Amino acid sequence: MPDPFVVSVVLIVALAIMGQSIGIAMLVGSFVYLLLKGLDPSIAAETLLQGLFNGYTLLAVPLFILAADIMNIGSLADRLLRFAQALVGRFRGGLGHVNVVSSLIFSGMSGSAVADAVGMGKVIITMMTRDGKYTPSYAAAITAATATIGPIIPPSIPMVLYALVSGQSVGYLFAAGILPGLLMAFLMGVTNAVMARRRGFPTDDSVPISELPQTTLKAFPALMLPVILLGGIYGGIMTPTEAAAVAAAYALVISVVLYRSVSLPGLYAALLGSARSTATIGILIAGALAFNYVVTRENIPEAMAGVLAGMDLSPTGFLIAVNLLILLIGCVLEGGAVLLIVVPILIPSAEALGIDLVHFGVIIVVNAMIGLITPPYGLLLFIVASITRQPLTAIIRDLAPFIAILILALAIITFMPDFVLFIPRLLGYTG
Repeated sequence: MPDPFVVSVVLIVALAIMGQSIGIAMLVGSFVYLLLKGLDPSIAAETLLQGLFNGYTLLAVPLFILAADIMNIGSLADRLLRFAQALVGRFRGGLGHVNVVSSLIFSGMSGSAVADAVGMGKVIITMMTRDGKYTPSYAAAITAATATIGPIIPPSIPMVLYALVSGQSVGYLFAAGILPGLLMAFLMGVTNAVMARRRGFPTDDSVPISELPQTTLKAFPALMLPVILLGGIYGGIMTPTEAAAVAAAYALVISVVLYRSVSLPGLYAALLGSARSTATIGILIAGALAFNYVVTRENIPEAMAGVLAGMDLSPTGFLIAVNLLILLIGCVLEGGAVLLIVVPILIPSAEALGIDLVHFGVIIVVNAMIGLITPPYGLLLFIVASITRQPLTAIIRDLAPFIAILILALAIITFMPDFVLFIPRLLGYTG
């Protein structure tokens, strides 16, 4: 009789290759494993319910998704984009810099790379390609690259998922992402400046300095959202889950009452889109919880820890190996699946080597975000390709310098834990 675990893994891979949702594939594989082992299949349902019941922080996920969708249907994105243009639009390659800055600002509200690419991305790509100032492939490439900042700067949906599997504080994980996110934005801004000079990109129409106060005032309510969220979390006023609820409510109130830019059909579409996105993530989490039971029963984490111990890797060597592994897996597996399937296997080994798990979480999330822009399964690649109708080969060619600079940022984040943990330690983290 074939080994039930091997059958389970082969079935999951086969279903995924056939185009089935990875969450459903894991549920089917886990169910088949229980049947072959002669175990009660209701164990899968019990494990799922216990995982969701104890996962209070998971409530933050649909709320952050809803906040991002409301911002996209209102005028918040347009106001933030105008503010970013007023700040950096006057430099050569200015709209590329606007792309970076707008993603940096929007990332402090949505926590989602996809929300950034779909919301701000559509607008900025249209601006960049108007009048042929930038090639559509370059506009798509820099939009995909800058969207990776979204889940690094708090709030962050992937950080919430990592907290679920690692048991770490969501607040400290959010704080640990601030400096790495700023580093990524800075390096991409430098890359855009270099590309602008090499390719002769124009100096774009800039907003006069005299209009900057008025532009800032119009965007001020939207700019206050990250301040309210982070101030509330780190001031002990609200939990990250409560902050997610505040984000959704705040986005709705200022869009409807202050900006008056949301219609009932638009709100219905936002709610429907949020429900669909939440269902997709929910199925993935359900499958991961069931499959993690299978992995734990087979003692895979302990076996992996034993193999790594036999290799006598140093903490640095382990982190290098993890980076290579996640970068490779990220080419074919979606980031959420990486966080929920692969990371729980690695955490015991990281703990045994004395690696700080908050620092480790930032490394993992940055890796997963790079995976969103690497072929063949880079989700952001498909999103920007559908927006611009450009072939993937052209987008990937223009994206290569940004992938390289993000890997440089990943190396800095990996080998400088004090840089990553500086802000969490200011807030009381003792790791």
